[in-house]
Amino acid sequence: MTSETIGAPAARRAVLAAQGFADPLPSGPVTRRHLQRVLDRVRLLQLDSVNVAVRAHYMPVFSRLGPYARGLLDEAAWAHSARRPRLLVEHWAHEASLLPVADWPLLASGAKRAGWWRHYGPLIEANPGLVDDVLAAVKEIGPVGAGELEAVLGGASRTRPPGATWWERSDVKRICEYLFGTGLLTTGARRHFQRLYDLPERVLPPEVLAAVPADPEQSARTLVLRSASALGVATEPDLRDYYRLGPARSRQAVTELVDAGALEAVTVRGWRHPAYRLPGARTPRRITGRALLCPFDPLIWERHRTERLFGFRYRIEIYVPEARREYGYYVFPFLLDGELVARVDLKADRAAGVLRVPGAFAEPGVDIVRVSGELAVALREMAGWLELDAVVVGDRGDLAAPLAVAVR
Repeated sequence: MTSETIGAPAARRAVLAAQGFADPLPSGPVTRRHLQRVLDRVRLLQLDSVNVAVRAHYMPVFSRLGPYARGLLDEAAWAHSARRPRLLVEHWAHEASLLPVADWPLLASGAKRAGWWRHYGPLIEANPGLVDDVLAAVKEIGPVGAGELEAVLGGASRTRPPGATWWERSDVKRICEYLFGTGLLTTGARRHFQRLYDLPERVLPPEVLAAVPADPEQSARTLVLRSASALGVATEPDLRDYYRLGPARSRQAVTELVDAGALEAVTVRGWRHPAYRLPGARTPRRITGRALLCPFDPLIWERHRTERLFGFRYRIEIYVPEARREYGYYVFPFLLDGELVARVDLKADRAAGVLRVPGAFAEPGVDIVRVSGELAVALREMAGWLELDAVVVGDRGDLAAPLAVAVR
């Protein structure tokens, strides 16, 4: 069957719609129902420890809904009651992520390839008793942090000499990471963003646990469909990357889904590889609105796809020496009417009560006056959401001077 051919702009609009950027903003306060709408779109919220502006998992919700109470997401992820059941659970998906509790069996099924924690396999084989001890201690005192477990099990004095860095992890910490990666532990709560480990049976509903283990082939197909729903239009490697599936299993799942009519092939002009979408996937005639995107937003976290979609080369420069950074330490792309038109280096200076913009850079050919005005509005809105009093613009970048005028 011959696949439909579409242009790159249509593919981009389909992607933005799938990610929630064609949905109307809430007309009143953001509620749990609005949060659920975003989760239904993106499926994953990546977690990251960098807090220079705002934690990574909070920002995609703000980008799609505007200002909201971050406690709404905290409650959905790390609290449970009969009236307001937990919506999200932590697992390794794209990276360490929050995902809907109902998706836990899919990740625990064996459909996903093993992550970096597989390198701890020899440690596990050499210390089977310590694995049992960690699980028993978590069962007794969890939710509990790795540091407390080290102290309880004697691991701190035995394996972590004074002055050791975070990267010199104790055996207890490594085993906790391994058990988290394999789904034998999850996060029961967070304390100052520190992960507190707990047993899945104390975090997940019984009906979700009863679905484990799911069939890995069927789970892979379901995960590919989840990816297709979130991505709008995507190549097979794009679909694979969303949940970090193995190549062979992903390709098999895509083939089976196309044969079954659950996915349809599509050719995008200018793309090297075939693309796929859900039958009936929405392609709006236009996309309007503005949004700041954190480096770990699912719209842009795969950098080559971002360049293919938007013609926007984007790299995070946290680990680049300061003198060699092109744009800055923690740079947010700015989405305006369906295009990435600028980028801003952001820092929440909580002591001074201001959102700092050390650098601001326009993409070639954009309307500087309009972009600086729209970006100023977005930055003031973000500052208010973060309970900061003002936006302070530095002098780096061609957009800095007009932006400084616009934020006044």
